Amino acid sequence: MTPMRIAHLHQRLRELGARPGHQQRVLQSWAQQRPLDRRHSKAEDFLPLALRQALPALWVELDGLARLVSRHPAEDGAERLLVQLADGQTVETVLLPREGLCVSTQVGCAVGCTFCMTGREGLLRQLGSAEIVAQVALARRIRPVRKVVFMGMGEPAHNLDNVLEAIELLGTHGGIGHKNLVFSTVGDERVFARLPQGVVKPALALSLHSTRPELRARLLPKAPRLAPEALVAMGETYAQAVGHPILYQWTVLAGINDGEEEIEGIVRLLKGKRALINLIPYNTTEGLPYQRPSPERLTTMAHALHARGIYVTVRHSAGQSVDGGCGQLRARVMQHIPRVV
Repeated sequence: MTPMRIAHLHQRLRELGARPGHQQRVLQSWAQQRPLDRRHSKAEDFLPLALRQALPALWVELDGLARLVSRHPAEDGAERLLVQLADGQTVETVLLPREGLCVSTQVGCAVGCTFCMTGREGLLRQLGSAEIVAQVALARRIRPVRKVVFMGMGEPAHNLDNVLEAIELLGTHGGIGHKNLVFSTVGDERVFARLPQGVVKPALALSLHSTRPELRARLLPKAPRLAPEALVAMGETYAQAVGHPILYQWTVLAGINDGEEEIEGIVRLLKGKRALINLIPYNTTEGLPYQRPSPERLTTMAHALHARGIYVTVRHSAGQSVDGGCGQLRARVMQHIPRVV
């Protein structure tokens, strides 16, 4: 089964007689979960007859791209959704506080981050761009969505065509501001080549996790071997080109990357840059040899960085109260999910 892409959807709409304006109307209705009928324009007066006749079946098919299996609210206002795709595979989508949404881009992941549950199962398959947007459409049936971060299961750089296609749709017809589309990656030179060329230029989040090349290589064993200095240099070039600061992600692992050496390294790399570092306390995961840092250590680390002129935030990871580390929910319940036949 070939995952559905936005390009395939455009082709089907064209075959039904849809011109660019008709396609835009249909895609806006789907991505934004808005009625086709508008105040001064009814669909029956606007869309070709063949398209109108095909729409009921098309809506059913699009709804089937991402079906809600279960909801897992957390104490912090986040809510983890276990989502089933049309072939029976599952991914996680997270409703975030303040109308944000975290979407998955792959089933599994090939990067193999040693602190991540998703990486333990490897890459099972890519998500099509329509499956990525379908997660947004599903979430909007639950609550408003004004920001989408591509930080769920998978490495967006490894599914670049589909992710960029989804970003373009969400930033043009999906009602999401460009700065509110956040492309998250461990770092890949293809990303820095492709993102500036797009119609929609998203904000960029780079997973740094260590300023020491040897430690970063151990934590992210299959990530491209980019030195932290090189990664930050490419990030700064993108930040200057698009006018958005780079968000550097730092999963804080107690006793591993929370010491003075790393603090000094962060200052050395980021001071004076268009950069914000996001300290993310590790979500404890059974079977992995890492510990969540204490609140006191996080506060000390954040204050030390701030005092040295680094913009810093501390994110209390959404979904911690429901074992919300990416991939944990899927791993815990997937054996009980009936497959679609």
